[in-house]
Order: sequence, then structure tokens, then C-alpha cells
Amino acid sequence: MKTELLKTDVLIIGGGTAGCYAAITLGSHSDISVIIAEKANVARSGCLAAGVNALNAYITDGHVPQDYVDYASHDADGIVREDLLLSICERLNSVTHDLEKRGLVILKDENGNYVSRGWRNIKINGENIKSLLAKGAAAQKNVKIINHLNITDLATVTENGKTRVVGAYGFSVNEKISYYIEAKAVLIATGGAAGLYRPNNPGFSRHKMWYPPFNTGAGYAMGILAGAEMTTFEMRFIALRCKDTIAPTGTIAQGVGAKQVNAKGEIYETKYGLKTSERCWGTVEENRAGNGPCFLATKGISSEAEQDLYKAYLNMAPSQTLKWLENGVGPASESVEVEGTEPYIVGGHTASGFWVNTKRETTISGLFAAGDVAGGAPQKYVTGALAEGEIAAESITEFLKMPHGFDFPTENQQQKNQNGNCVAIPNPRDNSKFSEYENHLLSGEESSSNSNFAPFSTEQIEEAMQKIMDEYAGGIATGYRYNESRLILASQKIAELQALVPSLKASDMDDLLRIYEVRERLIVCQSLIAHLRARKETRWHSFGEHADYPQKSDDGVCYVNSVYKDGEIKIITRPLVTGARYEHQN
Repeated sequence: MKTELLKTDVLIIGGGTAGCYAAITLGSHSDISVIIAEKANVARSGCLAAGVNALNAYITDGHVPQDYVDYASHDADGIVREDLLLSICERLNSVTHDLEKRGLVILKDENGNYVSRGWRNIKINGENIKSLLAKGAAAQKNVKIINHLNITDLATVTENGKTRVVGAYGFSVNEKISYYIEAKAVLIATGGAAGLYRPNNPGFSRHKMWYPPFNTGAGYAMGILAGAEMTTFEMRFIALRCKDTIAPTGTIAQGVGAKQVNAKGEIYETKYGLKTSERCWGTVEENRAGNGPCFLATKGISSEAEQDLYKAYLNMAPSQTLKWLENGVGPASESVEVEGTEPYIVGGHTASGFWVNTKRETTISGLFAAGDVAGGAPQKYVTGALAEGEIAAESITEFLKMPHGFDFPTENQQQKNQNGNCVAIPNPRDNSKFSEYENHLLSGEESSSNSNFAPFSTEQIEEAMQKIMDEYAGGIATGYRYNESRLILASQKIAELQALVPSLKASDMDDLLRIYEVRERLIVCQSLIAHLRARKETRWHSFGEHADYPQKSDDGVCYVNSVYKDGEIKIITRPLVTGARYEHQN
């Protein structure tokens, strides 16, 4: 493989919502060089690739940011970082107005006011929302976008017990090129993790899921391996979706006021509660009781409302509109069947992710996180990810002004800092990470002869992982329930799969990408299992349904965090941050 050595002030890993907006924000500082590394193409990557039809986090007239903080905290039963939520909520409207200036179509009434869908979200025509953000990032003269570059690992140094990020390693998805990018600050904006569990649909339809199947938890994995502290992985997210298409249900529930009903026509949503997790839990329980299938009661809505639903889903989930049209039966004639998805780890909807301070800096100096990969602030959605990208960019700007004790050499492996101590800097010209990439790749002769392949393929390991997680770590098969004995088995079986990863072989760079994607998912699985074991209660039905501890516990009013060190995951519990700002002490 050819080796590329690059140098920048700021490396943004992931060109999704938060990554693009951070780059736009950093664009106002012409003296700061920025590289966005995106494994796909920023024009249509990430959660916004297909568009959205609403901005679900906006402070409408008559409400204040604290109202949204209270809503998100209540929905998560108090396990949130209120300081992070408030800092986001104070920016929700300003980033929305900026999006509109960039060309996003926000629906307005006859008085010129935004058309709201409930008190905290507004309707948009958002098919082009991601392309607008990508265009904005690309327009910044100090920002370089490298598409099809997959980052796998962070480069760090440690001095006096404190770890500092100094860059990252990766490879091109299309060409035989490995990269070392030296950076003074790194922002992880890679999104959450999908594909850990066996999904609703099998075979060729298995990637028809709620969260983007190419979001593999890469940012989590590289942070975990580098020793960054993680939080609240046990608050999984399980979406209530339209059956088969896995299209959003909120558009129907909020758009036409449809209630959740069972096969007998009974409204069950109020029986179990209206929190996000409870809406899914109620559906699971009704099916377990033999009262399914369950529906959103749309039958009898007006033809105008039906047409609105057709249009709304064309903006973000065309398969649902196509299903109605192909079957010749629309939502006005037949209620929409619903089901829960497999669990995901995603900090934009729950509190899972990196443990950060209000500056969005992780416990590793110089490493920041924003968007779905950042923990502590659920229900942030699109505008919340934009706000966090902006906050992180502003914090990075201030971080770069601070003296940090050493420079970043490209030729010398060691550099003395201001105190005269030697700080070991990774030497990109002699690095085992590049050898690791090479070891996975077959030579041309090996590839053509099909020799020396591993006994298992990447796809087989991924399917085995999903089966293990589904059956032992609370997937669809068990109604999202798990217990201690099953979790212990899950960890053991995932470890067996991890041991197979080094022997996997790739015939081209796309195959190499798949190897690292399954590696990332397995790393996240182990952290998730450790978190599920650590919370000895059921605080969020279905999201964290612990069969050994089916009730809430007073001992559970804390954050369950973890750090990976010396090959083991260490659990840390922290008291809730309320009425104050948390800043790292290390």
C-alpha cells in the first residue's frame, strides 16, 4: 500500500451533520487548517442522506430552552446531562435559521410563521438538507474534504498519566493507500452504531433498518481503544416503526394524531406510558399478551391528510409511500402496522456516547465529540447535532490557542516539551497499524487462487455477532429482555468472534473496510454488554429490560460509565450533574 502523511490543525472524523457544521463554523478562522475524513461522500452521507421532513428539536413561541431540557430529562427518566442539554437548546433556533438561509425549505403558514408539529418541532421539505450542509463545508477555503477515507484508530501520547490525541490512522476505501493524519485537535462526529443486533428483515433486506447500516460505531470503537470514558451505553434506542419498511411512525402519530391500538381496536399507549421507550414497550407487551398485531390508527383520516402522509414519506422514507401505492391501500383505508426495531447505540436519541464536558471535549485531551457519538444529551436530533458541532468547533478554536507543552514533529519520534521531558510521538513512517492493514490484504496471486482465506468470512462473523446479541443481549428474539447469565455468555461468545478478526482476509479495499466495520461493531458490543450488566435495574422498559432486576432502583440514579484499559472494561459510576456545569478534572 502507498502511504500518505498529512498534517492539519483540526481533523474531523465523519462528514455527517455535526462534522459538516463544525467545519462551517471553523471556516471563519482562515488561519486554522481543517481536514474532514469521510468514508463515504459528504454530499449524501450520514443520517440525513435521504432527507427528513421535520426538525424535531426547535423552541416554538411560548416556550424556552429549559422546557426542552425538562422534556428530554423526563423522557430519559433523569439520566441525562442537563448542562449539555441546555447548551444545545440555547442554539436550536439559531442553527435552524442558519439552515434556512442556506436554502432549506421550512414550511410557513399564511402569517409567515413556521408550521409546527407539536410544541418542539417544525415541518420542512428536507430532501436536500445534507447536500446543503456538504456544500457549506466545501465552500470553506481552509477546509479540505477527503471522501472515501476510512479512519480506524486514533494516535495518542501519554505524559504524566494524561493522554493527548495527536492524529489518526486510516485507509482509502477505493485505492491501496494508507493514511496517517497528524492533528493538533480531533473531532469525532461518526454517528452511532447500527448492525449490532439481528435486524427485523432477513437476507437481502437486512439493511432496511431504522439507523444507517453504514454507521458501525467507528467513533465509539476508536475512542474505547484509546481509553476515552464512555457513558450510558445501556440506554439503548429501539425505534417504533412502520412494519417491513421500518419508516418513521412519529410522522403519523404527530402529523395526523393517530393513536396506538391493538388488534381489538383498543388504545393501549396510555396504559403503558407515552415516553419514547414506553411506546415501544407497550407494543411488545400487547403482542406478548396475544393482542397483536399493533397499529397506528389511521383508518378514516381525510384524503387531504392521506396525501400529506404520501408527500411526507417521500421526503425521507420513500419505501413507505411506495408500499401504500403498490398495494393500492393507503393509510386512510387501512391502519399502519407497527413494530419495534433491533436496538441501536445512538447519542442523538438516548444518552449513549462519549463522556464529554460542556466544551464537548472527551477525557482524552484534544479529542472532541459531537452529534450522535456524544453522550449525555438525548433527543438532540438534527438541530442538536448542528449545535454540538458548532460548540465543539468554538471550543477547538480556543483549545488551539492554549500552550500544550510540545510540538508535532513529522520526522523525529520524540520531542522534548517545555519541562524538558520526552514525549513519545507516533512515528508514521514506522507504524504497526499500516502493517496490520497489509496483513489483511491478499496479494494478487492469492486473491485469484482463493488460497489463504480465513476459515470464516466477514459476513459470517457479522451474522454470528447479530445472532449472539439478539439471543443473549436483549434483541428482538427475547422481547428485548436479558439477564446476567445471558449477558455473561454474550460477552464470552463475542470475545471468541473478536479472536477471529486478525485472520480475516480482504481481496480489495472494500473488503478491508468490511473487516474494520465488523471489528468496530464487536468492540462496541463488548462495551454495551458491560454496561447492561452494570445497571442492576430496569429504568427504561425495552431500552434496558433487565429480567433479573425488573424494577427501578434508587441506586440507579447515576451515570454508568466505562473505560477500556489493559484489555478490560472498567465500570465507573458518577453522580448526576444537575444545576451546574461539569468539567473534566483530569
